Amino acid sequence: HPPSLASVAYATVLPAVVRVAGYTTDGWPATNDRWTAKQWLLPWFDEIDKPDTIGTGVVIDDKGNILTNWHVAGSQAKLRVTFMDGTESNGIVIGAQPDKDLAVLRTPTIPDDLQPATLASSTTLNPGDEVEAIGFPFGIGPSASDGIVSGLHRAFVDEHKRQLTDLIQFDAAANPGNSGGPLVNADGEVVGIVTAILNPTGARTFAGIGFAMPIESAANAVGENPL
Repeated sequence: HPPSLASVAYATVLPAVVRVAGYTTDGWPATNDRWTAKQWLLPWFDEIDKPDTIGTGVVIDDKGNILTNWHVAGSQAKLRVTFMDGTESNGIVIGAQPDKDLAVLRTPTIPDDLQPATLASSTTLNPGDEVEAIGFPFGIGPSASDGIVSGLHRAFVDEHKRQLTDLIQFDAAANPGNSGGPLVNADGEVVGIVTAILNPTGARTFAGIGFAMPIESAANAVGENPL
């Protein structure tokens, strides 16, 4: 049997997806010292190395610029970015638009064969179109969840009282950790950045309504030409 459209879309964008770990303090050793530190700190290493937040990002160009959410990148003293080939590097915020909950990161080290994602206009989307959210929900991943576009041009007030507008509403499962990750179409092209979920109970778990910032708005907000 041929692979499903969802599995092809996942494989297409996966090389550009990164894990973004945030630490509230900047006291952790540099990458070159991690394994030496691990030898001395066992069995406490896993707890010490545990990030305070985990989110997702997606590489959008050959320079290695990474789109993510401001609430993933902007509130932590130190960021660690892990690429799909296992390369790790510090993440540096080089651009942001907090009112749109968007940030762009760059890392001093990038993989030699880094493959940025292909971006596609969200203006071609229609309710009912298949989309896929890819990221690290609750730190588990990379994980894929498949769904459809539920609506367009939605507005949402997030927990920081920011009014986010012109959002893509989708029903692919997204949870804490998916934030900043790509929403892709059936061809594996990035059409949005997963930004928020709505749960009327106030719980930070998925209740069938997710929102993504269209890729045009996301890339323009951080000074990139999106298409």
